[in-house]
Amino acid sequence: MTEEKASPSLAFWVRARSHCPILTGRTIMRSTHCQSAVTNNSISYLDLAMNWTISHKPTVRTLGNSLLVALIVSSLLPNALLAQRGASGPTEHDAVEPINHLPNPYETVRDWGVLPDGRTWGSVSAVNVDVDGIHIWAGDRCGVNSCAESEVDPIVKLDSDGNTVLSFGAGLITWPHGMDVDAEGNVWVADARSPNSREIQRTPSAPMNGHIVRKFSSTGELLLTIGVPGEAGDPPTHLTEPNDVLVAPDGSVFVAETHSAQFMDVRGGAAKSRITKYSASGEMILQFGEWGYADKQFRAPHSLAMDSSGRLFVADRGNRRIQIFDQEGNHLDTWYQFSRNSGIWIDDNDVLYAIDSESDENYNPGGWRKGLRVGSAVTGEVWYFIPEHMSARASGMGGYGSMG
Repeated sequence: MTEEKASPSLAFWVRARSHCPILTGRTIMRSTHCQSAVTNNSISYLDLAMNWTISHKPTVRTLGNSLLVALIVSSLLPNALLAQRGASGPTEHDAVEPINHLPNPYETVRDWGVLPDGRTWGSVSAVNVDVDGIHIWAGDRCGVNSCAESEVDPIVKLDSDGNTVLSFGAGLITWPHGMDVDAEGNVWVADARSPNSREIQRTPSAPMNGHIVRKFSSTGELLLTIGVPGEAGDPPTHLTEPNDVLVAPDGSVFVAETHSAQFMDVRGGAAKSRITKYSASGEMILQFGEWGYADKQFRAPHSLAMDSSGRLFVADRGNRRIQIFDQEGNHLDTWYQFSRNSGIWIDDNDVLYAIDSESDENYNPGGWRKGLRVGSAVTGEVWYFIPEHMSARASGMGGYGSMG
């Protein structure tokens, strides 16, 4: 992964009630069919991650969903390299007609969320809602695209007005990528990589974090670490580039690995692509999945969600699909109609929100557009499509997908 001069992202969050979203964030999308409402415990939230890159003519495009969305700005890969890496996918996806023309009941409201000391947002891919249903947690990559050389707190808690009320995590996380908040209010963060060679050369004292999942209390106390900080490897002792973490209602923990597998077209090396289930105390229970194109194989399981019946949804980003499993790892279904997803969320009404932040001629040929697709987690029907939008702020986005 390249990290040359990553621009600050336009992070934003969305809050919603079922199909009638009230969106709150530095960039917000508001349903034109719903009345404005005050945030309260009855409002459901989503946590989705959107990743974008910088083009030769920088423009910002943001997307909203009916909960939390974090826009990530990464760095640009050359066109030729992008065309070669990550372009392949299952043939089943090619047979699905792109779903780009559905109703969009949203409008955008910009600029929300203030970081400590007035610092600017960096890349943000870890976002979730507190157990109280009001406060928002975000994992900011320390004003740029990495916390390896930073002393600021990457984990921030914001109130409903976007003011930071708590921050922590300095020196404990390099690259916050996925996040979940459990029923007790503990904050789980997937730290997807360790300091790279350039960062270590510039800052030899950079903490060796990454390849781990951290569990923090609601006040920032470190309670548990899954994996060995700074060391890639295999469970039960290690992790490799964890993308996301999900805590099930019974307290068991699901971790999705590995990030770079989506850019590989052959098996081997870091192409792990697996889901590991742990107990609440971090003991490995089971593991399933491997790199590949078939059902129960992945090319970067990038995001996790769970429906009301306990089915585990996996955004298999490199394969441009969602795979559905039971909690024992048995494959139940595969869906292609939600496109290539960087983040997914399922609310209490089994409404599925799926963000496609990468589709273009390189990552997802065939006419699919970047955007948010909203539909049923029960039937798989897609109801709404919220396209990416242009922004007046010249940071973020491009036409070549993202690395976040």
